[in-house]
Amino acid sequence: MLATLSVVAAAVLLGGTTSGYTVDAEGRFAPPTAFIPSAAVTYDQSYVPAAASIRVRQHTGAGGVTTIDLLITGVRPHHSFGASVHQRPCGALPADSGARYENQPGAPDDNEVRLDFTTDAQGAGAASDRHTWGLRRGEAASVVIQDRLGDGATRVACFTVPFGWVTG
Repeated sequence: MLATLSVVAAAVLLGGTTSGYTVDAEGRFAPPTAFIPSAAVTYDQSYVPAAASIRVRQHTGAGGVTTIDLLITGVRPHHSFGASVHQRPCGALPADSGARYENQPGAPDDNEVRLDFTTDAQGAGAASDRHTWGLRRGEAASVVIQDRLGDGATRVACFTVPFGWVTG
């Protein structure tokens, strides 16, 4: 099924809950013009073919410590991709997802969620990023995949994720 988005939120952090929460989202990539829209959009099928899959898991524990994991399969083998959390949901155009999410806008060092990965011979890759801070409500909405590591890379795919946030 091309338009797959499943979300599990457990023990949602609401003012004082000590256990934290988890958001788990998965999807299959489809072009933005697909008859059945998908939360996972591919802009360049030579890197991320339609029907490739992605899973993003966010766990935010007590105090806002947040880990975001990415698993991807069916993409270009033996390739290093850049990936990061962005401010807006995916759209028909690569730029629709907006700028990268920053914990403290404009601050240097360890300020973004980076999920860069290198794929194996089967086109599978994984990444994880952990921070002592949590995401802010309404300011993180997608994971963008780029054709290479580093600044100035081209956005080749995007996955809209219903990230949770830290309250209080």
